[in-house]
Amino acid sequence: MASVQSAAPEQAPVDDEASTPQEPFDLTNKSVIKATVLLKELGRHREGITVTELAQAVKMTRPTAFRLLLSLEQTGFVERVDNRYLLGWQVARLGRLADPYAGAVAKIQPILDEYAARLNETFSFVIVRGDWDHQVIAEASASRYLSASHQYLGGSYPLHASATGKLILAEQSDEKVAAELPKKLESYTLQTITNRDELLRELGKVREQGYAILDNELEDGLFAVGCPVRDPAGELIGIVTINGPTQRLKSDRLPETIDKLRQSAEEIAKALA
Repeated sequence: MASVQSAAPEQAPVDDEASTPQEPFDLTNKSVIKATVLLKELGRHREGITVTELAQAVKMTRPTAFRLLLSLEQTGFVERVDNRYLLGWQVARLGRLADPYAGAVAKIQPILDEYAARLNETFSFVIVRGDWDHQVIAEASASRYLSASHQYLGGSYPLHASATGKLILAEQSDEKVAAELPKKLESYTLQTITNRDELLRELGKVREQGYAILDNELEDGLFAVGCPVRDPAGELIGIVTINGPTQRLKSDRLPETIDKLRQSAEEIAKALA
């Protein structure tokens, strides 16, 4: 008697669309991105730039650049003067309304908080704007120590009497520093460097070692170390400092503290990149 073979169960049809990984859907608007590229480039030309020059600078076709500029001009984001384009009044208005550092602080603060808790000291971050200008935009204080630098939050440090200022000055040539600072510098404590030539020698040490130290030069009993924060191109964009009492920070653990400070600077650089 012939054996009866059971039929194999019918396979469900394969949904090729469901089984194939879907490519992420791009929600970005290319025209908006191109418009922001134009605005960024316009910011580099205070005297204005022609549409042809602008298109070449951003590697965009002239017709595309012209259409975008026309739209931006109608909304006040671009102005045209004698066929040269400049940033418009709307950019200035929004700039006054925006917090320029809100995004940066959100990225930096968790790192400062972590290191302040780990070392039980106070950390500060300074954003550098141009050759000399800077502002303290973030700080994290250890529980056991009320930061002496808190009074500078939102402000700036003296260039010659702060770890931050020494790093900023060290980015410049001695000739440029000498042209910027007077021979006799303001004194804050008995330890403040008030002689410009002595300061220049100090800046040479800063360049060599890659960090700056403040030892009772701004406030009696205040010791600070600063490390630079650089962008991928090596440009100075900020400075992170650790601040505390001299008797505690200026100890045989200082090399280890500087290593930790450098680590924090590297993490901040990555967060801002």
